[in-house]
Amino acid sequence: MSHTIVVDNVHKRFGAVQALRGLSLQVEQGEIYGLLGPNGAGKSTLLRTIVGIHPPDSGSVTLLGETIPDKDILARVGYMTQSSALYNELTVWQNVAFFAGIMGCSDKEAIRDAIAFVDLAERADSRIGTLSGGMRQRVSLASVLAHQPEVILLDEPTVGVDPQLRVQFWEHFRKMTDQGITLVVSSHVMDEAERCDRLGFVRNGQLIAEGTANSMRERASTNDLEQAFLFFAEQWGDENHNGL
Repeated sequence: MSHTIVVDNVHKRFGAVQALRGLSLQVEQGEIYGLLGPNGAGKSTLLRTIVGIHPPDSGSVTLLGETIPDKDILARVGYMTQSSALYNELTVWQNVAFFAGIMGCSDKEAIRDAIAFVDLAERADSRIGTLSGGMRQRVSLASVLAHQPEVILLDEPTVGVDPQLRVQFWEHFRKMTDQGITLVVSSHVMDEAERCDRLGFVRNGQLIAEGTANSMRERASTNDLEQAFLFFAEQWGDENHNGL
């Protein structure tokens, strides 16, 4: 497999806040890479840095073989933010078509397929303001998919959705990787980690552990992934303390 994303020793600061601290990772083509960690760990900043919204202060990011930031690569990337950017007065179709158009896609069939993919074909003409929160999340996902990106970055995509819809989202994600699409998914929900091919535990802007869910548990000598995270967080804390 080839490296779709390479993050190399990236630092990012916002004023007095050091959001990323020499973070490095690699994501392979066609896998689901999960960024797991508490709120404020640096997951969202990392995604924004990968897509080029926040250029790194130092270090480098390579995406699909190109050094980021590179606006020419964006047509091949999809990015779903935590906060919905949908327009309430527009319909499902109009929203998806609008965001697809920003990425240079005006293919009606591609827009139709994206809406069908998230099971909203029957609500294509419904205004966003009439939809439930879960349906809006699905529209946001369709808006990311319509221009058929090769890499998709999803920032807390299942936050606020019910358990049944969460399962449906992950079924959609797996279908995407079956097509060779690469996904990076951030979350602070540990049970979602089981659905990822590989995980990166993030704390205080650093990658404190990486591997499959099983390997993480084995290394931490526990059957519980949350306990594994706490183990690595404590280990990371000890190492940083000893380094002072």
